[in-house]
Amino acid sequence: MTNKTALITGITGQDGSYLADQLLSKNYKVYGLIRRTSSFNTNRIDHIYNNPNLSLIYGDATDSSSISSIIADLQPDYLYNTMAQSHVRVSFDIPEYTCDVGALGVLRVLEAIRKRSPKTRFLTCSSSEMFGAALPPQNEQTRFQPRSPYACAKVFGYYQTINYREAYNLFACNSICFNHTGIRRAETFVSRKITRAVGKIFHGLQNKLELGNLDAKRDWGSAFDYTKAMIMIMESEHPDDFVIGTGETHSVKEFLEKAFNLVGLDPYKYVKINPRFYRPTEVDCLLADPTKIKTMLGWEHKTTFDELIKEMVEHDLELARKEAILINS
Repeated sequence: MTNKTALITGITGQDGSYLADQLLSKNYKVYGLIRRTSSFNTNRIDHIYNNPNLSLIYGDATDSSSISSIIADLQPDYLYNTMAQSHVRVSFDIPEYTCDVGALGVLRVLEAIRKRSPKTRFLTCSSSEMFGAALPPQNEQTRFQPRSPYACAKVFGYYQTINYREAYNLFACNSICFNHTGIRRAETFVSRKITRAVGKIFHGLQNKLELGNLDAKRDWGSAFDYTKAMIMIMESEHPDDFVIGTGETHSVKEFLEKAFNLVGLDPYKYVKINPRFYRPTEVDCLLADPTKIKTMLGWEHKTTFDELIKEMVEHDLELARKEAILINS
């Protein structure tokens, strides 16, 4: 019997789709907020599309009236906010839109909860990019030094969440997620861009891979593991803010080499450095200190760096194999 309801903004994205999977498995009634566009992009949730406990609702984070009406009508027990223009490099090109969704979007949802459904528990996906130039390791006490419009938007949303928690006694939380990826990550993100290239190059569908800064270091983990952490935060006794990460850092170069080595290819025969993919202001090293969430909630990441890359490469090899068959048939 379903006894809890959850609204997920950005349900068609990587994190939203994994949250939907896990909440449905826990017998939640799940509502997913999606934007109405000319293309119907639900591929990440196609496998649960006909689940009777899943309902999709059209709405937009830039429209406060639609957000407010939806929250008032649903009165959800939980609201997971994963919506964002989440590509850091792109945020330099469209800073206003990035902030409208990533910063003011959070404020619109919080205000709607305050006015229309104050018992709703709220979690917003913050980002390790907020730490920016701060020296590693980074935890909940580290001072933010954002280095992109995306990161600035996330800092705004982070502090608004804390302000609404303290001012209005809302159950409002931040999950400060370090880089998390997997087979559902968009192909414009460097991790998935690399593993997709491995599959396509191996099957003769691509002959080069253009990348930017190979020396940038990130704390990469599994998106599936991280969305589990989000649910643990929301189901905990008290609202709080938590860093979610593995406690390890690896360079883009290391990710690249491990991915290509899995299929016996030399990445440097195919990789071309393109300055277009450099950020105007770079973040050199992100490394999580997840002591708080491990100690207070007992969360642990399950997927290692090597396992994550292997899973992604194997998935994208199979995807490229099918694409090659279609092209050659």
